[in-house]
Amino acid sequence: MEAVAKAKYLKSSTNRMRQVADLIRGRSVETASAILFGLGPQKKSARMVQDVLKSAVANWQVKQEGGTRGKALTVKSVMVDAGPLIKRIRPRAQGRAFRIQKKLSHLTVVVSD
Repeated sequence: MEAVAKAKYLKSSTNRMRQVADLIRGRSVETASAILFGLGPQKKSARMVQDVLKSAVANWQVKQEGGTRGKALTVKSVMVDAGPLIKRIRPRAQGRAFRIQKKLSHLTVVVSD
């Protein structure tokens, strides 16, 4: 049985998010959670992925109707997709303006037993 959790419009670029996602793909939930906890102080995207992973495990428990704790769960897939760009203008010298593009991403985590 599978459970899915999604988070949209996360304020992080897809490249940064994919670096973290590659570390936990295919691992057990306990191992993945430990990896993300260790990366937490260093990478903001690790905290975001950890929250979505917790949500996926909770969704799996609801599907099981209050079943087991989920010790044998594995992270089946982690998908990071690009979201929309937030466009801002920064004033520059001699009346010019430079565009700043703030990147957003969508994250999907699938866990299965």
